[in-house]
Amino acid sequence: MRIIGGIYKNKKISLPTDKFTRPLKDMVRESIFNIIEHSNLIKKKILNSKVLDLYSGSGSFGIECLSRGASKVYFCENYSPAFKVLKKNLLNLNCLSKSNIFDTSVTDLINQIESSQNNFDFIFLDPPYKEQKINILLEIIIERKILNKNGLLILHRNKKTDDIFPEKLKILSERIYGLSKIYFIKL
Repeated sequence: MRIIGGIYKNKKISLPTDKFTRPLKDMVRESIFNIIEHSNLIKKKILNSKVLDLYSGSGSFGIECLSRGASKVYFCENYSPAFKVLKKNLLNLNCLSKSNIFDTSVTDLINQIESSQNNFDFIFLDPPYKEQKINILLEIIIERKILNKNGLLILHRNKKTDDIFPEKLKILSERIYGLSKIYFIKL
């Protein structure tokens, strides 16, 4: 796997060797960043943004954000083999100074974040495809007010998943790439 754009462009990142982690494919990641940078629907851009990368895995999404000029990325991964790879990738690219990494559950991390100090411009959620309680997690994000006013939630799901979202969320766009379905969501 490689970084698509920015200062780490074409740098390779490691992936966990087991099958419990599903990496975000290069083509899907590239499409997400093209939409963020070029769509009129999306007001905020990656440059100087603050990003929360939930279910980080190897960190490909958050590292891509750092490569493209994000000021800070918070990574959350509590699966030990993936966490080790994530930490190794951040060390190898020398980007730990712009990163906070958490080895805890996503819900625990969100509940620890102070809403007044740590608002995020982008929140990327890449839960396991079998995760059924994504709407509960979205409700917690809404309740904790950790997404900035013009911020964007990006959710990666299986294209066959039929999620029900809280009414307070507005789906700006839904895209299908192979088995992946990507939602771009505003509060």
